[in-house]
Amino acid sequence: MTLERKIRVIAGMLLLVSLVLAHWVSPWWLLFTVFIGLNLLQSGLTNWCLMEDILRWTGIHRET
Repeated sequence: MTLERKIRVIAGMLLLVSLVLAHWVSPWWLLFTVFIGLNLLQSGLTNWCLMEDILRWTGIHRET
């Protein structure tokens, strides 16, 4: 799986989890949804993604 696909899957899962938590636990979880959206916007504008760095630092994604 490519790095870009991993990032998209992680972002999608985090968004869905935050929406479920906002519905069942507290509406304050919507702030996490906003945070994810802002990070996606920032990475699209600057071509830098923190999740990309995290995946490389942890060894989850290795360049082949």
